[in-house]
Amino acid sequence: MSSADSVRAAVAAVTDPELRRPIGDLDMVRDISVDGAHAHVAIVLTIVGCPAAARIETDVRAAAASVPGIAEVDVEVGVMTPSERKALTEKLRDGRPPRQMPFGPDSLTRVILVSSGKGGVGKSTVTANLAVALAAQGLSVGLVDADVHGFSIPGLLGIPAGTQPTRIDDLMLPPVAHGVKTISIGMFLRDGEAVVAWRGPMLHRTVQQFLTDVFFGDLDILLIDMPPGTGDIAISIGQLLPHAEVLVVTTPQAAASDVAIRSGLVARQTGQRVIGVVENMGALTLPDGTVVDLFGSGGGAAVASALSETQSVPLLASIPLSPALRTGGDEGVPVVLSAPDDAAAVAIRELAGSLATQGRGLAGRSLPMTLG
Repeated sequence: MSSADSVRAAVAAVTDPELRRPIGDLDMVRDISVDGAHAHVAIVLTIVGCPAAARIETDVRAAAASVPGIAEVDVEVGVMTPSERKALTEKLRDGRPPRQMPFGPDSLTRVILVSSGKGGVGKSTVTANLAVALAAQGLSVGLVDADVHGFSIPGLLGIPAGTQPTRIDDLMLPPVAHGVKTISIGMFLRDGEAVVAWRGPMLHRTVQQFLTDVFFGDLDILLIDMPPGTGDIAISIGQLLPHAEVLVVTTPQAAASDVAIRSGLVARQTGQRVIGVVENMGALTLPDGTVVDLFGSGGGAAVASALSETQSVPLLASIPLSPALRTGGDEGVPVVLSAPDDAAAVAIRELAGSLATQGRGLAGRSLPMTLG
């Protein structure tokens, strides 16, 4: 293999941090020449002002310099033409028409809705940490913040204010935080701006666009952080994703668990399957060994029992009250990363492990098959 071919192979293997694919597969590599120990590398980015431009250029330079005999590298950076960009988006869709939802019943992506009957039970905190824990196990994870009026996922994951998806024609590339591809209405609002007076049709259209226009690529699991209760968005997602699985979050308190039961029952009415219950804000063990049940006890077990009347629903986890869990959310570094030995982090990682090994519930689905 010539030196130029070796440099091309090394550069082609560089991964685009937004698309999570090698830039060689994305047709981003152009002319490469080698003169002695000097390599000239030309690449093109998808759009003008690509937010990943600096990282891609740095990685390309490092990849070329790693080839034996190369001591100096210059990188020429251009931008794709409209026709090249169109070809790229068609490749990314893999033959799927524009604005078609890729998470239908035949998809191999597991869709899990994280729901609660009422607000204030820590549902979004659980969702964010669960997503990061799943990604840390090597899974490809997407996260949709469907709590349009009370969005909090960007802050919990430390996504800076003002961060928006990158647009390639009619595709949106979601920001990636801690290995999780994430989309939220908060990414489209000015700092401090709120969503007001949005009703059924507009909420339905927003959630539908998150599922159709955002390019997540191949995912193992898509988590959807649901708004509390059983309002318009729950109905819309029930229509869009009737095959989804549901994880119900509650606290030990009876007032929360009673409402959480209704949330699970409504999900079932749309055809969705409740796969388990997570009890958050459980008993806190103090340094002296004293156990404090600040919100009572038994709520998670009560929800699981009530939802098991027609189909077994396990209590998958009880996450204790944790100052580190709260601190991690405030700082945008989930507790599973910031304090991995914390009791809450351990419980969430165990929950992630349980979900990762559960069956995908493919009975009755037609699976894509290619005959050789």
